[in-house]
Amino acid sequence: MASLNVGNLGNLGEYLREQRRNAQLSLRQLADAAGVSNPYLSQIERGLRKPSAEVLQQVAKALRISAETLYVRAGILDAERDRDDVETRAVLLADPSLNERQKQVLLQIYESFRKENGFGADADADDDGEARAQDATAGDAVGGADSIPGPEPRTTGGSDAGPRRTAG
Repeated sequence: MASLNVGNLGNLGEYLREQRRNAQLSLRQLADAAGVSNPYLSQIERGLRKPSAEVLQQVAKALRISAETLYVRAGILDAERDRDDVETRAVLLADPSLNERQKQVLLQIYESFRKENGFGADADADDDGEARAQDATAGDAVGGADSIPGPEPRTTGGSDAGPRRTAG
């Protein structure tokens, strides 16, 4: 296969090698921890392969570094344009008081708002993420509508103006 060592791929590979060495991991150890093959990881480090966002996320988790940093290095995210977005996502993902499911729901809601306001890397892409985020705001992704605090409908004392709320 022809070499794909262009621009950001070499930079990504060098950065990954440096992070792996700082973590005192062998190539084989990192490959095992990330769930990728040893030769594939070697090719990424040498700038011969462009990994998917999913692979970068697995490698970042194994190295205990920000996946967003790897996305920027790989050219998936634009460093200048998306800096605030990356920082916001990193803060959400780093919050120890949230579980993984809650973090993903928050990220989906965040992305939905960014799309609504004309921002986001994939604002013109399909609306699956937006639909999921809207479901999350409706309570489907966070344990049902009853778990989301909100205003209670008002009831009136003795008026026949409409139905009354009853317990139960």
